[in-house]
Amino acid sequence: MTEHTARQYDQDLEGLRSRMMQMGGLVESQIRDAMEGFLQGDPARIEQVVAADAKVNELEVGIDDDLGHVIVRRQPAASDLRLILAISKTVTDLERIGDEAAKVARMARAIHSAGRAADTRIASIRHLSDIAIGMLGRSLDAFARLDAAAAARLIREDALIDAEFSAIIRQLITHMMEDPRTISTSLNIVWVAKAFERIGDHAKNIAEQVIYVAKGRDVRHTPLAEVEREALGR
Repeated sequence: MTEHTARQYDQDLEGLRSRMMQMGGLVESQIRDAMEGFLQGDPARIEQVVAADAKVNELEVGIDDDLGHVIVRRQPAASDLRLILAISKTVTDLERIGDEAAKVARMARAIHSAGRAADTRIASIRHLSDIAIGMLGRSLDAFARLDAAAAARLIREDALIDAEFSAIIRQLITHMMEDPRTISTSLNIVWVAKAFERIGDHAKNIAEQVIYVAKGRDVRHTPLAEVEREALGR
């Protein structure tokens, strides 16, 4: 490979990672807008989130197509191939996060079009969304820096969002039992809570890809203690 070709190859890889980060930023904005739509019942913001899903899908297809071309043209070495595969898997997770954001927007539309507010459960959902959005932001930051230690810390957070989700479900079940008139709205809120729990799962997946690139080890389905040993080089 000539110096010019090698430089172009590096630029291609960096360009793909940059586009993945751009997609991550778009998805993060989608989630924030979906949450504000849920809280405020703003129809314009809700529809904006649903419409943005097409752009996210377009980015996924475009990036995956370019990744395929790089593999065919460059026949990457092992470390570069890990990066390419990790970008591909992360793009898939980002697309699914975009789907979850659109789901939150649709649930917000259903709740507010029925003239029902999310009342006392807003604080719980807000806290859950803050955890999920924070996890996504930190997972993307860890990917940008290929910081395995930060990725391992984020994977530990998955238990926190799972516990928060379970607490909200218990609260909603109690609420429905006490007042059956709240069942329809409460079920919509269950879907909103589940969407944020899934966003946390996808952020964890991205963090696992960071460790795969940085350490050369696939840590999916691996006990947390072992993930931390691998990431921290213990």
